Amino acid sequence: MRIEKHPILEFRRGEPVSFTFDGREIAAYAGETIAAALLANGIDTFRQSLELGRPRGFFCGIGRCSSCCVIVDGAPDVRACVTPVRPGMDVRTQKGRGRLGG
Repeated sequence: MRIEKHPILEFRRGEPVSFTFDGREIAAYAGETIAAALLANGIDTFRQSLELGRPRGFFCGIGRCSSCCVIVDGAPDVRACVTPVRPGMDVRTQKGRGRLGG
């Protein structure tokens, strides 16, 4: 699901890396964000709202909202849209509140 060709933009991919999301190995490229890697692997739900358990995922893409917050290596409220992947990182769905409260 990654864009491979574009009529205007040139893509320079980093080295292939992998990390886990809810225990599943995810293929990524060095330099891309967690959100980009998850979306490229067909995953569009990153967290669930507290009260109704509604799915939340990629929304603003600039780190201003909390829709894409995930747990990374045990730390909650990490914004997947602006956080680069690291080999071996453990990313988990955030269910309900972290430090941001939502």
